[in-house]
Amino acid sequence: MYQINLNNTGNFQAKGNQTLLEAARLAQQPWPYSCQTGRCSACKCKVLSGKTTARSPETGLTDQEKAEGWVLGCVRCANSNLELEAENWGELDLPLAQTWPCRIQSLSLLADDVMRVQLRLPPANLFDFLPGQFIEVIGPQGVRRSYSLAQADNSQKILELHVRAVDGGTMSQFWFAQAKVNDLLRLHGPLGTFFLRDVSNLHLIFMATGTGIAPIKAILESLPLLAADRQPKTVTVLWGGRTQPDHYMDLGQLVAKHRFIPVLSRANSDWTGHRGYVQDALLALNLDLSQAAVYACGSPAMINSSKAKLMEEGLPPQRFYSDAFVCSSLLIN
Repeated sequence: MYQINLNNTGNFQAKGNQTLLEAARLAQQPWPYSCQTGRCSACKCKVLSGKTTARSPETGLTDQEKAEGWVLGCVRCANSNLELEAENWGELDLPLAQTWPCRIQSLSLLADDVMRVQLRLPPANLFDFLPGQFIEVIGPQGVRRSYSLAQADNSQKILELHVRAVDGGTMSQFWFAQAKVNDLLRLHGPLGTFFLRDVSNLHLIFMATGTGIAPIKAILESLPLLAADRQPKTVTVLWGGRTQPDHYMDLGQLVAKHRFIPVLSRANSDWTGHRGYVQDALLALNLDLSQAAVYACGSPAMINSSKAKLMEEGLPPQRFYSDAFVCSSLLIN
């Protein structure tokens, strides 16, 4: 059993066959996470002293981050006592993740392969979250899947999810073929660190692919609530897909005051917008990335490629925030 010290404030113990994330969760030590497969960087921490080994590749880290001693808690195991450093939340009080009952309020198709799910919480429920965070829905036979919350307001006790169909996916089969209004489910959350930091006087950039637009929609809804001295200098939203139906939602007034760039990689000949990948469309804008903060949500491939390219062009690594959507077949349950 090894002693783990996190930010000189949190202490817990870890067995040699446990990942750091597993040990922290068992000890009820707050630790952000998302994909749990080493493909994003939500659980990133820096090893100040001690030794660890990785169960699987840490593709969510750049070579530079690895050289600086950063590791991913979801795949790293302790080989000795450790001192770790993770992002300091400062005065931010993260909502406590708990398990809650909920019922399906509505089910509606946004596209042939995207379902809008609304979950109804009990009236006296005290569930709270930060726009951009996600929840785990606990479905039939205890199957858990993570879904970003697609709205900022929780005053009506209704949570919105955008669920994409996955071939052969257990929860996809449930949502698209079995789920009914008023079905009783459970959810666990809120989870994740994909929420707005201090972006005052910065160029705020959002990049999404597919249903990765869901948490960005939530953050966009929250922007008008920021005090005047905490507003970003500019806001740019890039939403990537393969063909036109992948832009399954009209962002409407959410992007009316901002620069909005839809991007398609396999568009028909009549498409007059940007073609290719969202990260390339962003680089073509020639923004001063040294004065920017980037929030990227979507496929691990997009996130890893974007992070490397944007850092090469001057984006400070501490101002790249991501949430990777990983195929259910790769998830650890």
